Amino acid sequence: MTDIREFIRAASGKEAKATLAVRGGRLVNVVSEEIYQADIAIYGERIIAVGDISDHIGPDTKIVDATGKYLAPGMIDGHLHVECSKLSLTSFAKAVVPLGTTSIVSGLDQIIVVGGPDAAREFLDEAKQTPLKVFWGAPCKTPYTMPRSTVGHYFGPEDHLATHHWPECVGIWETVREFIQEEDADVLKALEIAETSRLPVLGCCPMTRGARLNGYMQSGVRADHESYTPEEMLEKLRAGMHVVVRESSISHFLNDNLRIVTEMGVKALRRISFCTDDVVASDILSRGHLDNMVRMAIAMGISPMAAIQMATINGAEALRIDHKVGSISPGRIADILIVDDLRNFGVEAVIANGAVAARNGRMAVELTPPVRSEALLKSVKVKPVTADEIALPYAGSGDAADVLAIAVTPEKIFVRTRRDVKLPVRDGKVLADLDQNVQYVTVVERYGKTQNRPVAFTSGFNLKTGAIASSTAPDDNNIICIGANPEDMAVAINHLIANNGGQVVVKDGKVIEFLHLPIGGIVSDIDPQEMAALETRLDDAARALGCDLPWPFMYMFVLQITAIPDYAITDLGVVDCVNLEVISPLLPEAGASARPIAAE
Repeated sequence: MTDIREFIRAASGKEAKATLAVRGGRLVNVVSEEIYQADIAIYGERIIAVGDISDHIGPDTKIVDATGKYLAPGMIDGHLHVECSKLSLTSFAKAVVPLGTTSIVSGLDQIIVVGGPDAAREFLDEAKQTPLKVFWGAPCKTPYTMPRSTVGHYFGPEDHLATHHWPECVGIWETVREFIQEEDADVLKALEIAETSRLPVLGCCPMTRGARLNGYMQSGVRADHESYTPEEMLEKLRAGMHVVVRESSISHFLNDNLRIVTEMGVKALRRISFCTDDVVASDILSRGHLDNMVRMAIAMGISPMAAIQMATINGAEALRIDHKVGSISPGRIADILIVDDLRNFGVEAVIANGAVAARNGRMAVELTPPVRSEALLKSVKVKPVTADEIALPYAGSGDAADVLAIAVTPEKIFVRTRRDVKLPVRDGKVLADLDQNVQYVTVVERYGKTQNRPVAFTSGFNLKTGAIASSTAPDDNNIICIGANPEDMAVAINHLIANNGGQVVVKDGKVIEFLHLPIGGIVSDIDPQEMAALETRLDDAARALGCDLPWPFMYMFVLQITAIPDYAITDLGVVDCVNLEVISPLLPEAGASARPIAAE
C-alpha cells in the first residue's frame, strides 16, 4: 500500500496527478441514492476525487472514456466458499472479475481443513497478485461437522489468536447455529476472542426461527446467508440481522427470498445484500455471477439502484468494510464498473484496484498462478482401498435387512431425508438395490489419521452401473463415493488417491472421466472455460450411468454437510443432523428409529 501521505497530497491536486481518470460517465451513487454526471480521479489503487477532476489531470494520466455509460461500484460477494468452485483464486478471478465482481468474502475453510492457516495464507497471498480482493473470515472452528469428522487441520481458539491481526481478517466466519445451541467451548472461546479483536460474527443458521433464533442471537451474530423462506428471512431481519440473499449454482433462493420486498412490503432494503455461497465455472459462464443477481432482482420489480446497492454497499456495511469498498467515493479502493444500462446491467469494463482489469467480458491483464507448496500438492495420505472393504456387514438372520437410506431429491439439494428400505443380504453383507434406486455410499478419510471408511446407502442418484467419487466435499474434504457396485467404487477412490485428488467417473472398472484437482485435492489452476467443459463432461458421464439429478457431483459432495437436516454421512458414519449423533444405517425393525452407534 502506498504511503497515506501520497494519497493526501494527490487528493489535493497540487503535487501528484491522477494515474487514471474515468470521464464522461454517469455515477451511480449508492450512498446518496443518486445518479448524476461525474468524473473520477484515481491515484494508485485509490479514488482521490469524484466530480470535477480537472485539477487532477496531468500529462501522464491515463483516460478511460465512459461517455454515455453508467459507473457503478465493483460488486462484493458477501459469503463464498471459493474453493467449492474447484478453481484456484487465480482462476476464479479470471471467471468473475470480467463480470464485475471485484471483492469476495470467504473463510477459505475448505483449504484450511486440508492445510491449516498456512494454506489460507498461501491463498490470501495469491489473491494479492490478482484484481480480486479476498476479505477473510476466520472460521468459527473447523470442521463444521457435528459430531466432529476427521480433517487435516482443526481450526480452533489458538488459530483465532494467531490470525485475527491478519489485514484480510474481517470477522468470525460461518458461525453454525448448532455450535451455539450446544454451547461448543471452542466456538464460544472464538467469540470471546472476536470481541477483543472487535470483529463481527457472521452466521449460518438455516431454518432458525422463534426460540432457537432468540438463543442464536445471543452470539452477537451480525449477518446470515441461510434463509430458506421469505418468512424466515423477515424474522431474522426483524431480529436485527443483516440478511444475505443466496443464489448459488444449486440453491436458488433469490426469487423466493426477495418476496419480502416485492410482496411482503419490507422497506429496509439497505439491510439486504447478495452472496453466491457455492458456484461452479459452468454456471458462472452461462448465467453470470453477482451481475446475474442484479438482473434477477430488477426483473422482479426491484429498482436498479436498490439491486446495485444489494450487490455493493449493503454487503460492505454488513461486514464493516464500507470504508474500503462498496461505493465510488474518495478514499475507497478504485473498483469501478462501466455498465451499458442499468436494467440489462451488462458490464463493459472493470477497473479493480485502480487499473483496468477487464474489457468486454475478458481479462485485460495476464494472471499467472503461484508456485504451489509441496504440502498442498501431496495432501492425500491414505492407502488404497479394496472392494471387499466397501460393505455393510449384517449379523442378523434372513436374506433381507431393514436399512435407512439417505434420500435426495432434485428439488431440495441440501435437505436429505430418511427413506426406509428393505435390502437384500448375501454372505453377511447388505447389498444395494438398483431397482429401488438405492446405491452404496462411502466416505474415505484421506488425511492418514484413521482408517475410517464407513459404508451406507443413498437413494435418489439412480445409478444403474459404475461409480462417481470426489475428494472435494465440504466440510471436511474426505473422499466421498457413490456407486452401483464396490468394484467400480474401489477403482474410483484409488484413482483419486493415486492422483492426489479430483473428481472421477468409473464404469466397468475403467476411468471414463477425470478432473484433476491437485491443489489440496480440491482446486486447480486451469482456466474457467476448461473447468466448465470438464464439469459438463463429468456430469454427462454420471448421467450416462443413470444419474438423473441436475448436478450429480454437487448433489454428492454436499452429503457430508451436517449443518443442514436431516441426514448426512462423514468418515464417522451416518449422521442424524437433528439429534447430532452418529447412527447405524441398520434399523432394528421396519419403521423403527435408527439406532445411535453408542447404543450398539
